[in-house]
Amino acid sequence: MPLSKQYPDLWINKRIMYVHGFASSAQSGTVKRIRDTFPKAEVVSFDLPIHPEEAMALLRRVCEEQKPDLIIGTSMGGMYAEMLYGYDRILVNPAFQMGETMHEHGLTGKQTFQNPRQDGVQEFIVTKALVKEYRDMTTHCFSHVTEEERQKVWGLFGDEDPLVHTFDLFRQHYPQALHFHGEHRMTDHSFFHGIVPVMRWIDDRQEGRERPIVYIHANAMIDHYGKPMSCLNKAYEMLIERYNVYVVAPAPTNDHGSLANMQSWIEKYLSTPAHDRVVFTNQKALLYGDYMIDAAPDAGFMGTNIGFGSDEMKTWEEVITFFDRLGGQ
Repeated sequence: MPLSKQYPDLWINKRIMYVHGFASSAQSGTVKRIRDTFPKAEVVSFDLPIHPEEAMALLRRVCEEQKPDLIIGTSMGGMYAEMLYGYDRILVNPAFQMGETMHEHGLTGKQTFQNPRQDGVQEFIVTKALVKEYRDMTTHCFSHVTEEERQKVWGLFGDEDPLVHTFDLFRQHYPQALHFHGEHRMTDHSFFHGIVPVMRWIDDRQEGRERPIVYIHANAMIDHYGKPMSCLNKAYEMLIERYNVYVVAPAPTNDHGSLANMQSWIEKYLSTPAHDRVVFTNQKALLYGDYMIDAAPDAGFMGTNIGFGSDEMKTWEEVITFFDRLGGQ
């Protein structure tokens, strides 16, 4: 996926609010990434006050005035965004234990803002009193989690994040917790491979958009060395932009280790886009969908079988060409 990819067909005339992290500002590079990627969306962000009570008051006032369609918060901003109930939210490496994080990683004393701020201030002081303010603020996290809220919030966690480790805490309250390959700070790679797929799912849900379903059987994905087949990832990323893509794997009969191994393989190589999109079954004919990419096609499947490895579809490059000609149909 090119790092300059744009999606003009998503988030059309909608408002996305970005909530920045500690010592950052509305001039964060993530704001530019979102604007460049979704050119028909309005992206707003605001410099947050250092004191958490003031920051939350500002965010609640802005939400009431602007009614964002989506809120994305990173790190400290993810902690704040969790408490903005009633809105679709994506929390990236959320710092739900902000006071402890500040203490453990030396975020006290004189600090320098990482990005320019509208007021021109470049430095600030973190005192013990301020750390306590953040500790007090985090006690309000998860205070109004309802069943409806559980479906509105996504938590995305870098698998190599050295600063924040709140995946398990998030999972205690919300089911939609995903890992992406990356560290604490967002990069182009983690944005496009981790955050953009979730943004697509949310926009589809808001719009009532239903995409054709493509199943990919595991027998067409894994080579003899246990690695992804050549061009699989390229094809997968092309497919998820146009279709609802599910992975199909044989259901283990008595070897539960094989199920865990398959889950681990999918998380490692397909990452965020495969979240909650894995089907374990030995009855492929029972699946409802439009296409099945399968090295051993089942004639009972009600959609279109694509025999991977056949003369017509010998490689993933040929699969790419086939679906590119379909144009999302």
